[in-house]
Amino acid sequence: MQVEALGIEGAWTFTPRQFGDPRGVFLEWFSERSFSEATGQRLTLAQTNLSVSAAGVVRGVHFADVPPGQAKYVTCMSGAVLDVVVDIRTGSSTFGAWEAVLLDDVDRRAVYLSEGLGHAFMSLADGSTVAYVCSTPYDPDREHGVSPLDPGLAIDWPTADREGRALAPRLSDKDAAAPTLAQAREQGLLPSLDDVMGHRQSLQD
Repeated sequence: MQVEALGIEGAWTFTPRQFGDPRGVFLEWFSERSFSEATGQRLTLAQTNLSVSAAGVVRGVHFADVPPGQAKYVTCMSGAVLDVVVDIRTGSSTFGAWEAVLLDDVDRRAVYLSEGLGHAFMSLADGSTVAYVCSTPYDPDREHGVSPLDPGLAIDWPTADREGRALAPRLSDKDAAAPTLAQAREQGLLPSLDDVMGHRQSLQD
């Protein structure tokens, strides 16, 4: 397992070794040993989600109140998505920054984002299937969103799918109505870096 830290603290990519033969391919898409050695954290399995998206569908930017927050380990089982991690933690030196990682059924890479980070992706192929391992259950009362089209974030969403065909963002009504990052901050929806780091430390004690 090849592990790389992203430029946003609390996020990593995990690229597995793949073993192919005439029958197909085998890989470990999650390894507790590799994960804990790289992150210094434990990933509690509370819920697993699976989404299937048409090309152009954008899901996010989603995040949860901290505590308890919701850490996610995300991979693309089939198709391809551009996965985006957004630093929404007030007080962070990289507040408002984002990083994008291609997740697909070729490299079979995964992204881990700790509690307090925002998450979004755009599907680059019809039927893209994304699996999420989540550290806490879904709770609509503590779930929030930021507009993935916020010009202040300026996420560089792809304009073509992986076949080269034109692509335009397709959002749910809820995501389309989400506030900008600045508005979410004014509304007191965003977690602070101090609260996030304090909560993560409590999980290790």
